[in-house]
Amino acid sequence: MTPILKSIPGRPSGKYAVRANSGGFCPATIYLSLFLLLCLHTGWLPAAPAPAEEIPSITHEKAYPESMPGWPDAEITLLTNAVNQPVHIAHADDGSGRLFIVERTGTIRIFHNGQILADPFLDISGRITFSGGEQGLLSVAFPPAFAAKQYFYVYYTALETGASIVSRFGVTADPDRADPTSEEIVLIQPQPFTNHNGGQLAFNPVDGYLYIGFGDGGSGGDPDNYAQTTTTWLGKILRIDVESGAAAYAVPADNPFVGDPLVLDEIWAIGLRNPWRFSFDRATGDLWIGDVGQSTWEEINYQPADSPGGENYGWRITEGSACYNPNPCSTVGLTLPVWDYSHITGCSVTGGMVYRGPANSLAHGIYVYGDYCTGIIWGLAWDGQAWVNRELLDTAVNIASFGQDEDGELYVADRFGGIYRLHLTPRYGDANNDGQVDTSDVLSLAAFLGANQASLSAPAGIADVNLDGVINAVDLTILQHRLVDNITQLPHNG
Repeated sequence: MTPILKSIPGRPSGKYAVRANSGGFCPATIYLSLFLLLCLHTGWLPAAPAPAEEIPSITHEKAYPESMPGWPDAEITLLTNAVNQPVHIAHADDGSGRLFIVERTGTIRIFHNGQILADPFLDISGRITFSGGEQGLLSVAFPPAFAAKQYFYVYYTALETGASIVSRFGVTADPDRADPTSEEIVLIQPQPFTNHNGGQLAFNPVDGYLYIGFGDGGSGGDPDNYAQTTTTWLGKILRIDVESGAAAYAVPADNPFVGDPLVLDEIWAIGLRNPWRFSFDRATGDLWIGDVGQSTWEEINYQPADSPGGENYGWRITEGSACYNPNPCSTVGLTLPVWDYSHITGCSVTGGMVYRGPANSLAHGIYVYGDYCTGIIWGLAWDGQAWVNRELLDTAVNIASFGQDEDGELYVADRFGGIYRLHLTPRYGDANNDGQVDTSDVLSLAAFLGANQASLSAPAGIADVNLDGVINAVDLTILQHRLVDNITQLPHNG
């Protein structure tokens, strides 16, 4: 596919000027809006004014309040297919611009300067079993200040035993080669079955601790109810301190169950079936979890950064928001998902990441995730009153994982051989933020210019279709041209 390229840079999100009477409806604006709407139906429009020699600075005559993110246009482009069963993508935040791609078969490859390096960053394939479809080398995590520390952490299932192992490895004098003999085991979790290993490692950008995701031990239906059993790590997310210098790791004193003899100290959250990819919002520290369902529901769980931990996400009492075992059930004390979808729509959720990249600041705050079976990529965002979910792109990819680079741009791993860049570009003109540019956007923009701020539900920059930093009748005229003749492309500054 051909990458989407923006020839006209967008203005940064923030406050936009609006040419309107701040004391109420401006009659001239209303008359102009009605005139332009009439033009839309008759097919006649005045020519757009000639552009100024310089794009003026953003003015602040009328500040537009913060709104939900603007739904973007989405496209994927292939970066490389020179990988084998990629299941995780990470960066080291060391300024190198490298992407680290975890191959389930036991190697970590580096993508740098447009290509996969010939030699693997790490090869521990001789220590790993991947005979089960959910086993293998499953993730890598780089600690804060990795550039100075030069060590990192991996999660894999061990040869012979199938146990889940979290280990630390050091880097050699060659920054693109790790030392496979430097392994220090942090912890081991025996696994009763080959599936539902979880496998995610991630450092919280706020507290600096390492979070580890374990599935419920496998089989089907959590036969031993491990996810609700607090004397095992299975079906949990752990929170540990691996950077304190203590042997192996230390337990943070503010972990939610420290001192409770009925709960293991490392546990941060319980009630998870198979958390296949969780991530932290790099800007806020909020935790997002994609938890794979049993046979009916897939779910997304959300934990705000100020949570003290201890959430019970429900499994096996619930699958998604529905009762599972027992059925009927009580959901008192459970934290239900902020979003779930049925197996009519997909079959296996792949948790994603909150978009914070520089290419489209108007989309900041959208949680991007997907489904392994269907290849659909969705966005999930809070509109101030409720969670809103929208399909962004339907792909042919078996989505094994999402990743991000040092800047916050997103990537997608295809389990069967490809790494893709996900492009999220502003959908200029979508003033009512419904995912389409149509007549309703003209109505919303006209009402907005008539001093009805509530009519513009997209970020203000979406309505600034000529990128001059001011939302006014010129933008309305250009939008009308776009809808009538379908020639004027957005954004448009000429």
